[in-house]
Amino acid sequence: MRYTSDLTDAEWQLIDYCFPKPSKKGRRRKHPFRELLNAIFYLVRTGCQWRNLPKDFAPWRTVYHYFRCWKRNGLWRQIHTHLREHLRLVEGRKPQPSAAIIDSQSVKSTETSDERGYDAGKKINGRKRHLLVDTIGLVLQVMVLPANIQDRDGAKQLLAAFFSQKTRRRVKHIWADGGYAGTLLEKTRKLWRCTVEIVKRAELHTFKVLPRRWVAERTFGWLGRYRRLSRDYERQATTGETMVYLAMIRLMLARLGKP
Repeated sequence: MRYTSDLTDAEWQLIDYCFPKPSKKGRRRKHPFRELLNAIFYLVRTGCQWRNLPKDFAPWRTVYHYFRCWKRNGLWRQIHTHLREHLRLVEGRKPQPSAAIIDSQSVKSTETSDERGYDAGKKINGRKRHLLVDTIGLVLQVMVLPANIQDRDGAKQLLAAFFSQKTRRRVKHIWADGGYAGTLLEKTRKLWRCTVEIVKRAELHTFKVLPRRWVAERTFGWLGRYRRLSRDYERQATTGETMVYLAMIRLMLARLGKP
């Protein structure tokens, strides 16, 4: 291993089935898939620019090409789903959760971002990451939107994307904070037969960890370890979503690959 973000043999074995096997005939691949993944995980971990990838990786244009291809064909989501279900089984849970927590995080974005807005409450000009996580903090769905969009409005789009997949309809209960109160509760119950429970903050001005809410906060803490997510550097919001899935993929590989 050259870098701490590189995949170990045990970690690579967890996902190598997702990639075509080397052909016994014809020319050998110049850049193995594992090496391309190492370059992508290095970028997510360190936050460097594509052009500034170390020279001992494949050329940055090649790495970026495969990153985009695997984003478009859904491979990143496929790997993420496989690892999440695997990790849930290891943790003694069923592959598909029946409950979830929803939360959001506003982050600054760069001037190159296509869409961004101003979150007056947090005083942040950028984008907002809306996350739906299971009860152990693993990401179920992510959606990146301009920061000026209210939590309840962003949640409607997030949940619509999540419940559009039949395998996700097992979730029947969602915890959220007061920012999600309103028409979201009734819409979620009618459209997806799922209840939303608002977790109210303690009335007293004393520190108290909100029940269930801390699970999503911990997930944001995990994502904070990856410098590419310290702010939103991506031109497209969908690329920002992919970066979140990549960070979670790397995190889950590390947990599953431990001896």
